[in-house]
Amino acid sequence: MKKTDPTVIKETKYIALWCIIFSVLMQAVYLVASLWSVKVLLGNLLGLVISVGNFFLLGLTVQKAVTKDEKEAKTVMKLSQTYRNLGIVVLVGLGIILDCFDTVAVILPVFFPRIAIVFRPLFDKKADK
Repeated sequence: MKKTDPTVIKETKYIALWCIIFSVLMQAVYLVASLWSVKVLLGNLLGLVISVGNFFLLGLTVQKAVTKDEKEAKTVMKLSQTYRNLGIVVLVGLGIILDCFDTVAVILPVFFPRIAIVFRPLFDKKADK
């Protein structure tokens, strides 16, 4: 097995940090609204594992795809996307079906990496100055 590229690890850590920040904010909203329970915490943890795990697997796929020719790289990326999306649907579905998880707390963290990616250019500009 190939060694994981340091860039993949660095970017996954960035996404994980933001996902944790957003998760803490979500937990605070549940607390303020007097809706917090252990189900919310468990759902949030499941959602975090799904979202950060998906991003990490995406990074590994990109790392693998850059070593291939263009046609093979497209195939690798499409196959990975299919399996990752299927995994997300199955795990989120389990989080919705099982009574030990809060449905909203499972679903929301899946979108946290997208928000973190939007913030990325703001911090890259500051680092350049």
